[in-house]
Amino acid sequence: MDNKKPPDLTAKYLAGLHHGAKASTQQHARQLRHQQTKAEEKLWSLLRSRQLKGKKFRRQQAIANYVVDFYCNEAKLAIELDGNFHSDAEAKAYDESRTVLLNELGITVLRFWNKEVIDNPLKVLQMISEHLK
Repeated sequence: MDNKKPPDLTAKYLAGLHHGAKASTQQHARQLRHQQTKAEEKLWSLLRSRQLKGKKFRRQQAIANYVVDFYCNEAKLAIELDGNFHSDAEAKAYDESRTVLLNELGITVLRFWNKEVIDNPLKVLQMISEHLK
């Protein structure tokens, strides 16, 4: 007996997971997985394998036209880690437009500074945990 999901259910799940992301966006996400920052490595070591409240997180997840650093589909929660680059006015505007689109898709976005993740990972995990149902 084959226990695989029927193809139409798998396709529907993936469509909902990626929210119509183009193949090029998904390819970019794959490339980013091989170029993690120290903060991303640290947070991923704490989120992977359902370590936080049993929730599955994905890293560098393509959603619509964007790639978010971490994503929990079950909780509709995206986590973004920001470096100094994100202080720039143009980067702030871009980040705001991303957040608006993700919110329209029903996704909550949490932002943390890289330094915050490195210096106080337990506080970051606590804040993430508060958004997991």
